[in-house]
Amino acid sequence: MPGTNLAEALSAATARLAEAGVPSPRVDAELLAAHLLGVSLGRVRALALMDAASPDGLEDLVAERATRVPLQHITGRAFFRHLELQVGPGVFVPRPETETVAQHAIDQALALPAAKVVDLGAGSGAIAAAVASEVPSATVYAVELSELAHAWAERNLAPLGVTLLREDLRTALSAHDGTFDVVVSNPPYIPAEAVPREPEVADHDPQMALYGGGADGMELPAATAATAARLLKPGGYFIMEHAEVQAAAVLSLLQAAGCWQQVATEYDLTGRERATSARRL
Repeated sequence: MPGTNLAEALSAATARLAEAGVPSPRVDAELLAAHLLGVSLGRVRALALMDAASPDGLEDLVAERATRVPLQHITGRAFFRHLELQVGPGVFVPRPETETVAQHAIDQALALPAAKVVDLGAGSGAIAAAVASEVPSATVYAVELSELAHAWAERNLAPLGVTLLREDLRTALSAHDGTFDVVVSNPPYIPAEAVPREPEVADHDPQMALYGGGADGMELPAATAATAARLLKPGGYFIMEHAEVQAAAVLSLLQAAGCWQQVATEYDLTGRERATSARRL
């Protein structure tokens, strides 16, 4: 598309991405142009109105996106709350719905003078980074087992002073039992047979970050809840993301454990049963 003006290039890119089934073709085309130009999305839209030239390389990036490579893998960054995170192959791309889960953890940490918080199964470190950046008084830990995901998390968390550990969330932080104020997690939870429809997820998100174990996907969520019970102080707060269809199962799991109170389903901004919270007895 070199030599083409930006408006024409964006129109052509949008058509190509739409034909490929990309869910938001116009925005993705604009974001790819913004990435190449090193400007904001708003600036790209302004430049398109000003008859600016299309950047070199846009056609190549559009072709890559048309194969359903995640936009975030092409640009190397993902946005989460107010943060810009580094992401790429081997790490789960953070989703907007998880921002609500992070908000609950942040609210709880803000209510304490010096909260001790851990993000179990941290992936890119999105939740831990959000807590650390929005609650400067908190001491934040993050646990991630995957070597590749841990490497991405390290890039995102090192500047924020988060203690990142490469450990299994089932056995992590045994020397810290009973010392945390907040445990937050977005563990793998997809049931074994529920293969995601979107190629960006099915083909590019690591399976280790997707599938929760067992036919119902509940093995790792159950293990996460058990670790949270071990790590939290009495009265400590736990919140865990899960699939909408797992809300009743997670609620029952925590209620039956005998070590939780105030067990409640939490909803995301679209009204879906996105997470479950509880307090340690």
